[in-house]
Amino acid sequence: MMSFCVRALLFVSLLSGSGRLAAAADNKPTLDTIQTEKLLSGLRPIVSSLVGREKQFRLTGTVELPIDGKNQTIEINMARYDDESFDLALTHADYAVEIRRRADLTSLAVPRHGRVFVGRGNVAKEDRLSPKDILQRLSSPGSRVSAQTTILNVLALGDLDATLKSLLPALKLTFNVEEKAWQVDNLFLKVPSANQLVVQVDQITVSLNAESDPGVATAADMWSGLEVNEISRDELERTLLRGVRRASEILAPSTMLTQPLQEPRSVPNGKLLWLKGQRVALLRGTPQEIGTAHGQLLPNESIRCIESVLYSFGTANVIRTGRWFRHDLEEAYARLAPHIPERHKEETRALAVALNLDTQTVEALNVFPELFHCSGFAVFGSATIDGKMYHGRVLDYMTTIGLQDAATTFIVEAKDQIPFANVGYAGFIGSVSGMNAKAISLGEMGGRGEGQWDGAPMATLMRRAMEECTTLDEVKSLWTNSPRTCEYYYVFADGKSNQAVGVAATPESIEFISPGQGHERLGEGIKDTVVLSAGSRLEELRRRVIEKHGKLDADLGMWLMSRPVAMQSNLHNVLFVPADGVLYVANASHSKPAAEMPYVRIDMHEMLQELSQLPSSSITANELQQGTDRR
Repeated sequence: MMSFCVRALLFVSLLSGSGRLAAAADNKPTLDTIQTEKLLSGLRPIVSSLVGREKQFRLTGTVELPIDGKNQTIEINMARYDDESFDLALTHADYAVEIRRRADLTSLAVPRHGRVFVGRGNVAKEDRLSPKDILQRLSSPGSRVSAQTTILNVLALGDLDATLKSLLPALKLTFNVEEKAWQVDNLFLKVPSANQLVVQVDQITVSLNAESDPGVATAADMWSGLEVNEISRDELERTLLRGVRRASEILAPSTMLTQPLQEPRSVPNGKLLWLKGQRVALLRGTPQEIGTAHGQLLPNESIRCIESVLYSFGTANVIRTGRWFRHDLEEAYARLAPHIPERHKEETRALAVALNLDTQTVEALNVFPELFHCSGFAVFGSATIDGKMYHGRVLDYMTTIGLQDAATTFIVEAKDQIPFANVGYAGFIGSVSGMNAKAISLGEMGGRGEGQWDGAPMATLMRRAMEECTTLDEVKSLWTNSPRTCEYYYVFADGKSNQAVGVAATPESIEFISPGQGHERLGEGIKDTVVLSAGSRLEELRRRVIEKHGKLDADLGMWLMSRPVAMQSNLHNVLFVPADGVLYVANASHSKPAAEMPYVRIDMHEMLQELSQLPSSSITANELQQGTDRR
């Protein structure tokens, strides 16, 4: 539902020429005077309201769009009262959210959950939700919306009728008699009556009605029957504004994100490389040095990762659950923190300083993977063409929140620890997919049990295994003897001994599933094979392994992870060949899941050789604390 605000921006952007403009001089206008005036009667009040020309207005209507394979409707009611005050209500069959903003307070209500969050006081200027000039604050160079800033300013300040009339021919609109609508490509505009507009794009229909009188504003802190939760207004408005802004980058990314500048760069203790379009970050040194280099190499990517999780996903999660997402993460971190090694905490603090963020924000981000879900396999011996271990890992998790913009493979050599490769995301120091220099590789699958956080975070255990373990038995011992969280499934592999194991772990129990072992959830055993997945994906993965048993190699290993074994939400795929120290990585794009993107071969030993040549710069604990104090 949050995406309606973003789609409103995209709608105005489209009307103002988002990439569809043709040279007006080369095309004769296709609308006669009567048609033009009728179209303007629908466009004029809607556009005038959305670009901020009107001090007061009310927009009502619906958005119909497919969600989870079904056509669903969201009702819209938006009112602006003055430069500081507005109401916005979005109502769906399952969810509802209402925002009321006044000069002195902001409320976010989730009535289906019987709760309202109320923030009072001042708000940082850059994060204000006040209606005046909000398009500028919602605009990001990472979104195509921002490319229309100049035209939006003209629509906001200039002669609206003259501007719209000059744009219509350039949009190459034609009147579709059969549809009784004006059309450009796959976009249709209908004007049932003055002040009304219907926009259809593919399977999405937006119907809006504009009124000049918004009515009387209801008190923003009066919510009958709802439990009131006081919250920092700064955090409330920051979450909503940055969440929508980041969502605009995800829904309509500009070339800044779809074709990022592939510029290598180096800092003390770190180097960023690009391999066939993928980021590879080399980090070495003490925890403080690694955290600092991480933040210096990947500042923008880290911020996008944080905003995707805390603000875009966070806003949607508040609507879905009725709980403030940041508070849930902070509660989780407080319970997980006693089980996180001090060296990881030091690295997190250094990363926060390098990003100019408070430590709590980066800590909150780093427990987010307690929600991940996935698939995995390991094949070796008689199952493969050369007897080598091939360990596949499929991460199926929320491409819709844009984590692919922060996708990075890290090659890390921490002081006094085993070097490792970590397929992850900027701003995140834990691991969900990784392999170390001792030929140990690991991948996980999320299960149930969210909220069981009195133990070591999954991503912390994964990283510890890579830093500390040289054999499969040592990995198993680490999991057996550590307090665990939630329910997770894993594939662990050792390329030295050609051993692999499936793992089912909860806080109370742990079960190891040997290669070839049958299991009630996984079916009959397959020789020299460990397979973990669920439902139809498990059935298809098993079918493929059996079909190609004895012939599997790197190419077929990547094929095993193709759709539909990987879901549409497939964020990254990795094929580890631990005996060779090689991994093949595919990351999702904005339009395709990882399984449909090319794999990039990364030789960890070559990367470690390059890492050894990096210059170092010692960072003391006092210097780190001074950086924290300055903020």
